[in-house]
Amino acid sequence: MPRTNNRAPRRAAKPSAGNAQLPAIPATTLPAVSQPSADAPRLMREIRQFLDYARVEKGLAANSIESYRRDLNEFAAYLRGHGKTLGDADRELIRGFLTSLYHRGLGARSVARHLVSLRNLFRFLREEQAIQFDPTAEIQLPHIGTDLPHFLSIEEVDKLLAAPDLSTPSGLRDKAMLELLYATGMRVSELVQARSSDLDANLGIIRCIGKGNKERLIPVGKSALQAVEAFLRGGRGHFSKDRASPYLFLNPRGNALTRVGFWKILRRYGQQVGVTLGLTPHAMRHSFATHLLERGADLRSVQMMLGHSSISTTQIYTHVLNERLKQIYHAHHPRA
Repeated sequence: MPRTNNRAPRRAAKPSAGNAQLPAIPATTLPAVSQPSADAPRLMREIRQFLDYARVEKGLAANSIESYRRDLNEFAAYLRGHGKTLGDADRELIRGFLTSLYHRGLGARSVARHLVSLRNLFRFLREEQAIQFDPTAEIQLPHIGTDLPHFLSIEEVDKLLAAPDLSTPSGLRDKAMLELLYATGMRVSELVQARSSDLDANLGIIRCIGKGNKERLIPVGKSALQAVEAFLRGGRGHFSKDRASPYLFLNPRGNALTRVGFWKILRRYGQQVGVTLGLTPHAMRHSFATHLLERGADLRSVQMMLGHSSISTTQIYTHVLNERLKQIYHAHHPRA
């Protein structure tokens, strides 16, 4: 991305030797609090330019941009609170910021995300020749254990899908959304942004725009197609109120349903049928993938349907299956 102004490169802070280990930093090594920096406007301009680059040139999704924005704004607030600028940022200052996140109670995964955000910012600034040294280069990511995704049993999914009252427009809409979510493994953001034109009932597929504006086609089963068709015939007009809207699922005001709105719907049905432990929209996505693999689907096909850019992301579900096999073995083998 072209720079809007020319500046002399900032002096690079000299890194100390050795790799950083988080979070083993004594509190006494944190920079002393001083007056907010006068460089704050320039700092925020650097962050805005990076976010523009990430959105326009890298094509990152809105959720990713917002995550970067939150993390970098926290870092900017830390710098201001300690009277520092980006030019002052060295390895110890970055470690101090990450340690402050631990002190706030954030876990290793959240701290690692902040560090990744900082790495991308400083890499961008180096490419733009705004800095000479990347202070995050020698800092190791915190160790993050493998968290097995939570998924529902087939019986729990059946209870949820049977919960909506099909005699009401809301029930028809909710039934269609739940069926489509479980049938496709879509992300909740993809579900609520689905358009009526994205679904081809004759071919039994739905067009989905995922992260990074990547398009994929996902097969849709008969149960989900029937639920969506019933909603289109007997429920959608109640929400659209004869106003044109491209979105498939609408709220009572005739606008696209939001992620939070769907989460509230899902939670209500979970409470209604007694399925509350670990129930989230993403748990439905995990259930989709796990149930497919349990019934013999190959990993590459599941990767394509989920929209994972790397199969290593999809391989987490093989760990789920391994744990399930161990449980079955210990429960049923006579000498387990």
